Amino acid sequence: MIAYIALLFGVSLKALQIQRRSHIEGAMGYLLAGRNLPPVVVAAMLAGLAIGGASTVGVAQNAYTKGLSAGWYNAAWGVAGIVVGLVAAGFFRKMNVRTVPEMMGRMFGPGARVLGAVAQLVIQMVITSLQYVAGGAVLTALLPDIFTFQTGMMATAAIFIGVTLIGGYLAGGLVNVINVVVIYGGIIAALVSASGTFGGFGPIMAELPPSDIWLDWTSGMGTAMVCAWMAVMITQAFSVQAINQIAFAARDGRSARNGFILGGIIILPVGFLCALFGVMAAAKFPGLENSAMALPALVTSISPAIGGLLLAGLWAADISTAVGLLLGSATLTLEDLVKPLFFQKKELDPEREVFLSRICVVIVSVLTFFLALSVVGILKTLTSALAVTASFTLLILADLFIPSLCRRGSGFWTILASLIVWAGWTFFPATHVVSHVIYLEWPVCIAVFLLVALIDRRPAGRIIGEDRA
Repeated sequence: MIAYIALLFGVSLKALQIQRRSHIEGAMGYLLAGRNLPPVVVAAMLAGLAIGGASTVGVAQNAYTKGLSAGWYNAAWGVAGIVVGLVAAGFFRKMNVRTVPEMMGRMFGPGARVLGAVAQLVIQMVITSLQYVAGGAVLTALLPDIFTFQTGMMATAAIFIGVTLIGGYLAGGLVNVINVVVIYGGIIAALVSASGTFGGFGPIMAELPPSDIWLDWTSGMGTAMVCAWMAVMITQAFSVQAINQIAFAARDGRSARNGFILGGIIILPVGFLCALFGVMAAAKFPGLENSAMALPALVTSISPAIGGLLLAGLWAADISTAVGLLLGSATLTLEDLVKPLFFQKKELDPEREVFLSRICVVIVSVLTFFLALSVVGILKTLTSALAVTASFTLLILADLFIPSLCRRGSGFWTILASLIVWAGWTFFPATHVVSHVIYLEWPVCIAVFLLVALIDRRPAGRIIGEDRA
């Protein structure tokens, strides 16, 4: 773990040196890596963002009671990356924008931009908070005499912030190349070691409580939940700032497209591999008080060297996700809130832009850490917040394929409707008339979008689909 941390900071310092030698200065260099990421780094950045605490510790937590079908969470992520690569990633790179709310503002006006920035920050802060929770679980399992769950989260936060502050987006990309290798190497080695330690896969399965769910592809989570994950992941992949920012930072449209497709393929198997850990833990460690400890508890029972490698991989998954999210949130805060509110008529020099970017990273990090202290269900919280992206994805797809229905007021009212639906679902259980909030988000957003198209006659500006015109 110490060697891994040293490697991360070494890579971050190298990224800082590269950035300083580059002719790209200011926020463009720090927050978008000078828009020069090659396809392999784009793929690693996407995979690193997807394979986080929810995709490893969270999937194992669900598999501890629901079986192999928990792995569909990550499979849905992989499918989403491939779909975005085929449909939209190239167009995202061609746009001269830095944030999704900026995109909304150009099409639908300043109201849509401000509301979009608030919605995007809510989504990303919830996701980021989950990485602290997973990181705390990993460190507690690895070094229980040193870390409590809270101090483990604090140490995790310190690494997140340090890597992000030093090297910016380029560091995030380079770190994620390393992280993807560490994650896969650790997971595969630990599965083999755990199976051998406990006498083989057959004897482990024999110790499970009698049920048909453990190795079934869908019955544990249920078909409705698997479909909901697919809907949520494909929806959010089109419009979450941290994901779109990867395309914005790509070298060109082709790099963005190929990188997203490759990243989706890399993501696909991880969930099912981590679900196997949860199933094994259900057999060997029944009755855990905190099911989020399923994977870490299993790992501490195998070879220390391999267990340490996997826990480093799990922590790598956390860091890779959090770095992308923190930089995405910092970009939102700087470009859509700080600059419009305080520097609207003033040109910022590059050094001050980078300084303000780092201040935004620190502020978002502190807020998300305190939010993490109240998070309970990892995947439940995450997928609920991600459902808000239905409005953004609808607006983006509408501009691509049916621009004649886009109106100036479409953005503000559609995003507002999605926020109201999510707030209602979160705070009023009586709204749970379907199995997942995504099944409410899409019909409501479509209805509001079409209603605005009938009432508002002002055409929206075009930005996403203008290259197709």
